[in-house]
Amino acid sequence: MKKTALYPGSFDPITKGHIDIIRRSADLFDKLIIGIFKNSSKSKSWFTEEERAEMIKKILEKENIKAEIKIFNGLLVDFMFKENVDILIRGLRALSDYEYELQFALTNSALAKNDFETVFLTASREYLYLSSSLVKEIALNEGELGIFVPKLVEEELRKKVKEIKHNR
Repeated sequence: MKKTALYPGSFDPITKGHIDIIRRSADLFDKLIIGIFKNSSKSKSWFTEEERAEMIKKILEKENIKAEIKIFNGLLVDFMFKENVDILIRGLRALSDYEYELQFALTNSALAKNDFETVFLTASREYLYLSSSLVKEIALNEGELGIFVPKLVEEELRKKVKEIKHNR
């Protein structure tokens, strides 16, 4: 029986840590969907959903990773039902992530219209501390980004920082 997995996130921007989870997930499941969602609890996004999808698409092609990219809003469990998702992928960096992700998984399970499993993948050691928020802060302060994001994302971040500083 084929298993469809979903790795949801805002990916604003996508980092090497996200790519590591995507690569490993693509190897584990028959089909992987990367779900880009609008998260109203997070601060304003730097990139539109379409810009994020395009960056991810280019990275997947370059890395030869097989996955679909879909943009969605609303409840995650509704999107999972619509897409016939069997497995929800969540990345863990630290103990604090586990507490949040466990709450997230239990809530989704209670709301779900179909059965699914949540699989937690721990971040690789070199990405345990990495977050999109941290990457944006480094970009704003013109720090070294190449160790955190692919070249394509670094270039887009540099452009975005110029826009932000120009509009201040």
